[in-house]
Amino acid sequence: MRGTRQVKKRRKKRFTTGIREQNQCRFCREGVKYIDYKDVAVLQKLLTNRGKIFSRKRSGNCAKCQRMVKRAIKRARYMALLPFTN
Repeated sequence: MRGTRQVKKRRKKRFTTGIREQNQCRFCREGVKYIDYKDVAVLQKLLTNRGKIFSRKRSGNCAKCQRMVKRAIKRARYMALLPFTN
């Protein structure tokens, strides 16, 4: 074992220690308390062309607003304002 060197591997930091900028979702920015199922124009922007609901990551909604959006879209589908599929 003479002449061998031990090489220490450096580990990458996964998380930064700085303060992360928090962006608000579009409904929180506007101060919306209730997402209306009759507002089809807004709900249509949160659906794919096949009628699927965009994820939180894709739509940029917070968890609370995403639940309200889900509920509003399902109500609008039931009332035949939005399609279930394309």
